[in-house]
Amino acid sequence: MYILLIIIAAIAVIALIKILVISAVFRSEIQAIFERDPAAKNTFEVILLYSGLHAIIYYRIAHAMHSAGIPLLPRMLSQFARFVTGIEIHPAATIGKGLFIDHGMGVVVGETSVIGDNVTLYQGVTLGGTGKERGKRHPTIGKDVVIGAGAKVLGNITVGGDVMIGANAVVIKDVPADSTVVGIPGRIVKKEGMDIPGIRLDHSNLPDPLTQSLDRLQDEINHIEGELKKHRQNLK
Repeated sequence: MYILLIIIAAIAVIALIKILVISAVFRSEIQAIFERDPAAKNTFEVILLYSGLHAIIYYRIAHAMHSAGIPLLPRMLSQFARFVTGIEIHPAATIGKGLFIDHGMGVVVGETSVIGDNVTLYQGVTLGGTGKERGKRHPTIGKDVVIGAGAKVLGNITVGGDVMIGANAVVIKDVPADSTVVGIPGRIVKKEGMDIPGIRLDHSNLPDPLTQSLDRLQDEINHIEGELKKHRQNLK
């Protein structure tokens, strides 16, 4: 019984040390979770239960091993991380501070992807390639970008800072900074009204340029029909 209590106490001490280390090393990622996820209650819960944070921890370790030239082990660790979190991040990818992966199931970050600081990825996001080309073949994502659920950003393209990509959009061309992209293929929508400072998270409430064009066309048709009706009445 005495030995069992010692083992339990040792496990508790190790767990506490682990939490303290993660809190210090991944401070920006934990802070990002509290800033962007209203469901986050406390640091202990975030460290214990958030799969997006776990995936980033595994990635940082695998990336360090990859950068040190260690063969095989980085990929093995990334595949293990994929198994336990549902998130696949290649060890060779470059990721800045403050990445927030919300829920995360199905997120894929390719080998030559570059992600800037304070980026938000929702579930099902893919930063992928478009063929069998070698070299830089995955996207470069700027700072403070929000990529909505199910969106695909493909190829060696650049997404500028402060960009919002709508849910299920497919982006295959460069996106300038401070803009919004929606649709398949992704279409750039100019922002209207005053800009709201900070990171924007409402990735589902975005304008659809195709719908807007159809609405304008319908308005023109209604106007022409109204003018024709007036003309007929005048002829009578």
